[in-house]
Amino acid sequence: MDHSGEYACFLLRDRPSLLDTAALWFHEKWGVPKEAYLECMSAYLRGETEYGWYLCMDGERIIGGLGVIENDFHDRRDLAPNVCAVYTEEAFRGQGIAGRLLNLVVEDMKSKGISPLYLVTGHTGFYERYGWEFYCMTQGDGEPEMSRVYIHR
Repeated sequence: MDHSGEYACFLLRDRPSLLDTAALWFHEKWGVPKEAYLECMSAYLRGETEYGWYLCMDGERIIGGLGVIENDFHDRRDLAPNVCAVYTEEAFRGQGIAGRLLNLVVEDMKSKGISPLYLVTGHTGFYERYGWEFYCMTQGDGEPEMSRVYIHR
């Protein structure tokens, strides 16, 4: 668990009781059905996959999070796994929370022999700060525009 700063960033496996709360939080941020998050997170908590879920909390409130899934809804199925659902609550942005979570997921996945990681985003200039490099463009499912894919080796 990373307690640097006043916020705790950790793996969902460290606090499995947050399963339902976390699934609801991600659903509210991204509009993906809560059940889809519950399914991925439950498989992770049961040890069926090492593709994890990571949270940052201020006391008992989730203020940031991200996950790892096989494919983040794009046509490059060979680029896997994908860091997904990266989100920091607006009031807490600019404090390095996403960076801490990104570093945590990279370290955790590498410790399990899972590298490189990929990430699909519309952002430019943000992920580079945390060791990610632009890799290629991909076509998102049902998206008119191409999306940027980043890699962390």
